[in-house]
Amino acid sequence: MRYEGIVDTLVQLLLFFVAGSIADVGLPAEGKAPMSGNKTAIVTGAQQGIGAGLVEGFLNAGYNVVGTSRAATASLNASSRLVLVDGDISKPETAAKTAEAAIAHFDSVDVLVNNAGIFYVKPFTEFTVDDFNALASVNLLGFLHMTQLAVKQMLKQRSGNVVTITGALADHPIAGVNASVSMITKGGLNTITRQLAIEYAKEGIRFNAVAPGVVDTPVHKNQPRDFLADQQPMGTVATVQDVVEAVLYLATARQVTGEVLHVDGGAHAGRW
Repeated sequence: MRYEGIVDTLVQLLLFFVAGSIADVGLPAEGKAPMSGNKTAIVTGAQQGIGAGLVEGFLNAGYNVVGTSRAATASLNASSRLVLVDGDISKPETAAKTAEAAIAHFDSVDVLVNNAGIFYVKPFTEFTVDDFNALASVNLLGFLHMTQLAVKQMLKQRSGNVVTITGALADHPIAGVNASVSMITKGGLNTITRQLAIEYAKEGIRFNAVAPGVVDTPVHKNQPRDFLADQQPMGTVATVQDVVEAVLYLATARQVTGEVLHVDGGAHAGRW
């Protein structure tokens, strides 16, 4: 009996060390992608401003990241955990290269952040067809191309989430900030976020949006600080980090889907 007990103990120890070795080398569990242990985030519009902040935020949170923008490689430094893809997100080939890079390097797409977007401010009667086409191409077609590919991969994983950067002005206009045609696209993104949240709720895929107000980025570098602060009831200008924290929250909030999270100092709440 004594020897049998020793043998049993040795067998248990052997199984323990074998199991530990498999976990250490990152062999995949059945039905899961062969990941290194880190989740993977794709960030569009990664070159500067909110996009660059999101890349840094996800890396600091332990994610692998694929960042794409027209000149991502000119402004960011690739690493073993950061893959960069240059290209116009309104073109389907850019989305394809980005999704392929995520799978080839990191074996999964766990989070997609649709951050790429353009924004024009001018009186409604001065918007041109070219303006509309540019807005629709980047803001809507870019979303469509990238999100469809990400969702196809997430369906295989039966998990994942998409966070889209929209805009507080879409539902809550501010007098004097004339962006009606730009907001056609941002309002549409809010709507499709809610639609997809229901469509894929049973598949383990979540869809949310972050709707910033004024954010301290290069877009506003030539505008007076006091004017920007007046656009939000709290009287302060949001930072890139404020938006990054909202996105990171939604990326991990497993019971939150179909939400449009405003980062606008209260502007969405009413008149001030």
